This record gives sequence, structure tokens and C-alpha cells, in this order.
Amino acid sequence: MLSNIEAKLLIVDDLPENLLALEALIRGEDRTVYKALSADEALSLLLQHEFAMAILDVQMPGTDGFELAELMRSTEKTKNIPIVFVSAAGREMNYAFKGYESGAVDFLHKPLDIHAVRSKVSVFVDLYRQRKAMNVQVEALEQARKEQEVLLKRLQATQEELEHAVRMRDDFMSIVSHEVRTPLNGLILETQLRKLHLARDNADAFTLDKMRAMVDRDERQIKSLIRLIEDMLDVSRIRTGKLSIRPTHFDLAQLVVSLVENFRQQATEAGSTLSVEAPRPVVGTWDEFRIEQVIANLLTNALRYGCKSPVDVRVYQENDMACVDVCDHGGGISEENQKRIFQQFERVSNNHAGAGLGLGLYISEQIVAAHGGRISVQSAIGEGALFHVSLPLSNNAVS
Repeated sequence: MLSNIEAKLLIVDDLPENLLALEALIRGEDRTVYKALSADEALSLLLQHEFAMAILDVQMPGTDGFELAELMRSTEKTKNIPIVFVSAAGREMNYAFKGYESGAVDFLHKPLDIHAVRSKVSVFVDLYRQRKAMNVQVEALEQARKEQEVLLKRLQATQEELEHAVRMRDDFMSIVSHEVRTPLNGLILETQLRKLHLARDNADAFTLDKMRAMVDRDERQIKSLIRLIEDMLDVSRIRTGKLSIRPTHFDLAQLVVSLVENFRQQATEAGSTLSVEAPRPVVGTWDEFRIEQVIANLLTNALRYGCKSPVDVRVYQENDMACVDVCDHGGGISEENQKRIFQQFERVSNNHAGAGLGLGLYISEQIVAAHGGRISVQSAIGEGALFHVSLPLSNNAVS
């Protein structure tokens, strides 16, 4: 309500009795009257308060009412305060004209008309309150506009996130269907071929050597399916905060050396070679299964994208950190791709054949982070890629 807005009135006169009389005339429960006996006192009050109007006596010693009005009009804080002059001088002095020139909105002659004074004061108080209420409404509208802009930006960001999520889902389903279909097709073809041999009573197709080859092929396809399923399960565990870390005390160097030996056949099939440098034990407390998963992912990627170049692995200790470097000498990774390869479903190659779900590096980074470590990449186009894993030797794992 407008009556709740405080209205302050300033009256200035060098005679105390005039101030008391004017105060009694204009005071009310909905307004506060401030009195000043001089222009200096008035200026001090004007700097401290916001007034709805000012009533100035023209004839004062020192700085008179006209000069005070000119000072008020030249100051940003007080230039818009309505000024009403009062004077006991006769009309023939032409003070009213000078008062209007000084910026007054009205001029009153003494003796004052009680009803006219009260009416004018009420008008200016009402105008002041309406202006203040309007300013509040404008500020509220401006605040609402800003809030709407913020909400709009949030909605746009949410929409972009949803669109990105939909694209990721579609890409994920496309990748999954392709990656799952590849080993399944192999198993289906193997099964159909065996059924055909059985239907023809072709016992030669099931010699011991051929059976071994069949089992090896089946095992590779099944392991491929299991790896895809485990990757998807790991992503689900990471998102729900249920990725379990079970630390044990072991030698990281020995783990990596054994893992490299297991990958030599895969390296030969990829047309590459593997070398490992682990001159001394690097013993710490980590989840052996998860760390093996990280190194296996890095070796798989190095053989997959290394363009048949040699892959060098190094295990060493640096201060209180255990470090593993996996370096290939292939085509390298662009700076742009380096920023996204640790994201979900991101792959550095457009060739989908055997490219996996694009989850390996994402899962590896999460596993390393769960141990309090860090994984990073250094690369340039045509200069290969070096993946660096650093793990604290002490048990900082989050289970």
C-alpha cells in the first residue's frame, strides 16, 4: 500500500517559531518532518535523507532560500526534490518569479493559507509515494526479466543437454548394435558351418586340430561379448557411484610385465611389437584387477590405433607416485580429440571395425581417479601418443 511508503518533509526557516508553526500545520502519522534553521543545516539533512518535498523560507541570513534551491538543483541526489518557497515579503517584490526561476514548483505568501498548505503538501506526498511505488514495480519487473533470462538460459542449456543425451543414446545404440553383432555373427556362422558339416556327416571337419581352432575362435568372440557387457556395467557402476575398489598390496611392475607378455600374440596379429621397461619393483596398494583393466585398455588402444608401430611400455617410481607410460609411434591424436577421448562413447578413429564402445579411456580415467591418481595423454599428429598413468603409492582408493 502507498501509505506504507515513508514520506519525509524538509522545512527550512531561520526562526524557530516559524518552523514549529509550519511543522504543526503539515505533520501527520504518515509523514516525518525535518527542520533546519539554516541552509547549511538543510544541506546536511538533504545528504542524509530522501525527501518528498522541501519548504524553504526565502529570507534567511547567509545563504537565502533561492541560493539553497540553486544548490539543490545542482546536486544529483537533490535535484528532483519539489521545492515550495514561502515569504513574508509583499507581492510587489516579485519573489515568486525569482522563485520559479530557481526551480520552485510553488510559491506561498505569509500569512499562509492553512488549507492550501495542507493540500499542496498532501499532493506532493502522494506524488512521491506513487513515484516510489512505480520505481519498486519497475525494479520488480526488471528483476523478473533478469530471472526469466536466467531461466531461459537454463532451459536452453537443459535442452542442449537433452539433445546431446539423445544423440549420445542414438550413437550408443548404433555402436552397441554393431559391436555386439560382430562377435555374434562370428558365433552364428561358426554354428551354421558346424551344423552343415554334421548334416553331411563330414567327420573330417572335426579333427582335433580343427576343434582347437574352433574353440579358440569361439573363446575370442565370447570374450569380446563379455568385454562389451563389462564395459557397460562399469559405466553403470560409475554413474551410480558403485564402482568398487578393493585395494591389495602388489608389485605394479610385475603386473605390467605379465600383462605385456599376454598381449604379445595380439601385438603380432596387429602387425606390431611390444617392449616393456620395468627395471625395479614398484610396490603399492591398489585394486589389482582394476589397474590391470586400465593398462589392458591402454595396450589395446595402442595396438588398435598405433598403425602397426612398436608400442613401448615403461613402469617406474617418481617421488611418491607409481607411473606407467604406454607409448605408440602411430598417427597421433589431434589436440581437439585429446580433449574428448576420455568422455563416454568417444573414439579417435572413424573406422568402427573392432573399435569398441568408446568407453575404455572413460572407464580407465574413472578407475585411476578412484585411486587418487591421474591419467593424461601427450600427442601430436604424426608423432604417436603417450598415455601416462600416475598412482599414489599409499592407499588413497575410494571403495
